[in-house]
Amino acid sequence: MSMKFGVAVHGGAGSPASLSDGPAGAAEIGFGLLSGGGCALDAVTQAVVRMEEDDRFNAGTGSVLRFDGTAYMDAAVMTSGGECGAVACVTSIRNPVLVAREVLSTPHILLVGDGANDFARSKGFGEYDNSTERTRERLRRGMEEYRKGQRPQWPRNWNSWTIDTVGAVAMDGDGNFAAANSTGGTFPALKGRVGDVPLIGCGVFAGKKGAVAATGVGEEIIRKVLAKTVYDCIDGGMHPQQAAEKGVGLYDRSVSVGIITISENGLGIASTGEMAHYTKSE
Repeated sequence: MSMKFGVAVHGGAGSPASLSDGPAGAAEIGFGLLSGGGCALDAVTQAVVRMEEDDRFNAGTGSVLRFDGTAYMDAAVMTSGGECGAVACVTSIRNPVLVAREVLSTPHILLVGDGANDFARSKGFGEYDNSTERTRERLRRGMEEYRKGQRPQWPRNWNSWTIDTVGAVAMDGDGNFAAANSTGGTFPALKGRVGDVPLIGCGVFAGKKGAVAATGVGEEIIRKVLAKTVYDCIDGGMHPQQAAEKGVGLYDRSVSVGIITISENGLGIASTGEMAHYTKSE
């Protein structure tokens, strides 16, 4: 029996199950919109907004601080109608996913750095201090360990100090799909580093048969164009759960990767380690 509508939300590769109340609250917001006849794009956007405002997760207010004490954030949205919007390396923004959503109103798909920030201000997004006591303390500890030479191993586990991207996928009552994600990046990272999140087909993908959102080591996700790779499995008739497991199976268990998927046949969740998540459907 086909699903009428549904939503899945994750808190990032490496997020402990004890934080599942975060994705649960976000999924309830998305599900509420879907239950009222709302579209999949609104559902995933608002679910991710909720996650961005929960400072336990690495997005929005909880974003990792870089060496200079600022947060450089990425976000993206995509619909099964082929609409794409993304931003990379934005700073002092409360909800990057809302800026990514605004990119849909332009002829472009991806805006970066100063241009993305200027665009956000032109759309009424004011200055916002993304740092919190938690993230400032995390930076202090990270800097201390970094100075002592206690650095992550390159290249596979170098961003293991941080919880990763948050994301959501949804199907609405009209059979439309959407995916969205947002991240505060990673520490340590070279200036200008961009991971999988704003790259369509890597961090997110949505098509006529479903939607996928990935999380984990961005460079590894990019190399396998993971979201599109998993979507192609769904498009070929595979159940979302099998597709998610196949996607995760492309990696060694030591590589932090997670996937959430949705199609009319259901939802799928898989990861190489812990990943707080929540799903709801009807």
